[in-house]
Amino acid sequence: MGKPAILCVDDEVVVLDSLKIQLKNEFGDAYLYEVAESADEALEIIEEIEGDIPILVIVSDWLMPGLKGDEFLIRVHQKYPNIVKVMLTGQADSFAIDRAIKEANLHSCLSKPWDVKELIETIKSGLNQ
Repeated sequence: MGKPAILCVDDEVVVLDSLKIQLKNEFGDAYLYEVAESADEALEIIEEIEGDIPILVIVSDWLMPGLKGDEFLIRVHQKYPNIVKVMLTGQADSFAIDRAIKEANLHSCLSKPWDVKELIETIKSGLNQ
């Protein structure tokens, strides 16, 4: 079994690049850092690696083409309930956030632009659950 992974999902490449750099700066080589530009791509990555590499945390945008973040996280939760789920968004409505909390066991919802310290603390608290 390989190193555990943190998966970041956002339709903006610049956001994914920023997240990857910030996570690497904090956690170094402790984790693999996977990125996906859509919920569908993220689901493919999860299916591909889940047997070999445990995904511990998913940081997902809400407003993406195709599947929205709340629906994506609910689907993930149904199959992989132990993955820590964090929503990072500038546009989620309260209904979507409430739905993700109830149906996906959403750990936290952070607003864009995000505070790096808050993001790191949120991930650490999720990992310590």
